Amino acid sequence: MLLLTGCATFRPDRPEPAAIDVPAKWSTNEAVGKSEVTSLVKWWRRFNDPLLVKLVDAALQANTSVNSAKAALIEARALQDVAAAALWPTVDGSASVQRSKSGHNKAINNFSVGLDAGWELDIFGKNRSGLSAAEATAQASEASLGDIQVSISAEVAIDYITLRSAQSRLVIANNNLTSQLETLQITEWRTQAGLVASLDAEQARVSAEQIRAQIPPLQTSIEQLSHALAVLTAQPPASLLSLLAVSSPVPQAANNLALNFPAETLRQRPDVRAAEHRVSADLALLAQADAARLPNFNLSGSLGLSALTLGSLVSGGSVVSSLLANVAMPLFDAGSRRAKVRAQEAVLEQSRFTYQATVLKALQEVEDALVALRGDLERLSRLSLAAEAAGNAAVMARQRYDSGLVDFQTVLETQRSMLSTQDSVASANADVSTDHVRLYKALGGGWQTNVNTTTTLSTEKTKWNYLP
Repeated sequence: MLLLTGCATFRPDRPEPAAIDVPAKWSTNEAVGKSEVTSLVKWWRRFNDPLLVKLVDAALQANTSVNSAKAALIEARALQDVAAAALWPTVDGSASVQRSKSGHNKAINNFSVGLDAGWELDIFGKNRSGLSAAEATAQASEASLGDIQVSISAEVAIDYITLRSAQSRLVIANNNLTSQLETLQITEWRTQAGLVASLDAEQARVSAEQIRAQIPPLQTSIEQLSHALAVLTAQPPASLLSLLAVSSPVPQAANNLALNFPAETLRQRPDVRAAEHRVSADLALLAQADAARLPNFNLSGSLGLSALTLGSLVSGGSVVSSLLANVAMPLFDAGSRRAKVRAQEAVLEQSRFTYQATVLKALQEVEDALVALRGDLERLSRLSLAAEAAGNAAVMARQRYDSGLVDFQTVLETQRSMLSTQDSVASANADVSTDHVRLYKALGGGWQTNVNTTTTLSTEKTKWNYLP
């Protein structure tokens, strides 16, 4: 046994660190806080919308995907207990009653009870590696649950913001339709009085009907988004229609977000953690496959009582005992076990590349969200100025038309411009809120882990290595 142990090769407890260049700071420097980093655990509360908070909390409790991930976590932890049990001896109890008769002889009874025990000596760590794989799989399952929570909370928030945006745009469309109908009525009166040609009335009617045509798609979108929010909270599609029917402003996040450094962000992203734990699990499975090529040692024994009558069994009977030591070593399997090791090495390599891709994707999502937020804030500022100017232009054009200083085409153009810019402001306002949601999601907000991990990181030239 000592000779075999000395000849055995053991796999390392962790993979060689796969270094990935991580920037020391985000490219959008003006959005990064260097102190008092914002808590992202329940970021949706920063929008100061009680109904949004209620919907997100309900989704995290009742959503089918979240509950399915919770069940998967329970399964993973149960399998971890199964793997842990393999390190311990097994003891089974048995009892039997036998009645036999041969020819004309008298029937004979036989009573027996016993205990059977067995223990696989994990000399080369096959079972310990299996336990390590099960633990890492359970941790990956926990992180996957967090990833789903992050996605669901962001999806609820985006749908809610989009719904409120559609309601705001619907109000704008209705207000402009009212204004257009008033213009149409005035134009028809002027046409009847012979002050303007009938062409002006027809143009006013065209403009009014075009605005009226924008209303049904907005109403459809509002109802469909209500259905989506209901399903996300595990309710029938129409159950939230009355609750969401009352129009409300688009929720806005507080504009004082302070970000972590990139490396800190990667620590809190659940998908990155899940990828790390899958690498650890595949490494342990590789060690297990390697140990399967080595000898296997087992101890087994039994202890029992056997008697012809039940009374004799109770009083002691005949004691039957046995002890067996067993060693099994693969001699020839046509390379099957070596092939399994190579296959597991390939699986481990895939996990490493998946991990690297996950880290790069996480960095990209944060950078994209920061760029989008910066651009949409600038766009909203410009559109707000344009909407104010368009409103002033529409009022002046209407006054000049009433005075006969401009033609009706000028009035129509200014009114269309006012509607377009007001609608664009409402959309840009929703885009800014949506950008905040996507940024919170990219930063890994919406879940909280109880696992303390450490990595080798530097704030100047950062390398992101696998967590232990």
